[in-house]
Amino acid sequence: MSNLEEMLKELEEQERLLQFTEFSNETALRIGMMLAEKAKKENKIIVIDISRSNGQQLFHYELEGTCEDNGHWPTRKANVVNRFGHSSLYIGTRLKRDGETLHGNLFLEPSEYSAYGGSFPIIIKNAGIIGTITVAGLPDVEDHNLVVTCIKEYLGLSKFA
Repeated sequence: MSNLEEMLKELEEQERLLQFTEFSNETALRIGMMLAEKAKKENKIIVIDISRSNGQQLFHYELEGTCEDNGHWPTRKANVVNRFGHSSLYIGTRLKRDGETLHGNLFLEPSEYSAYGGSFPIIIKNAGIIGTITVAGLPDVEDHNLVVTCIKEYLGLSKFA
């Protein structure tokens, strides 16, 4: 099995395990603040965005040092999650495995879609995806891992990973 195949299986497992029973505006605030505090503590310069699939923005914060270009990445990554129903890292990894691109093979506009890690679906158990938690500003796997770490902590699953 290739490294990309192994990574896809791990990403699928994350999506299977990291599901919520409910997700309120207060949940978004708490997870957003967790992400911001963790980034500050680790001196990471990131943008955080938590939005519902209908476009309602629940939390947005740009840490000191971000620039205008950083602010566009969360939307582009979240568009991938909302279109394909998987984390942006999963889609980027699958495309890499298959030798495809969003823009060349699927004809999606680069200014609107970006299959780099950092956007994770907000999945409600037995219901499906209702939004995204997105981080941008670090290498894509680091963006993804930061989101996953905070979701695990919020759900009380950090001891299992």
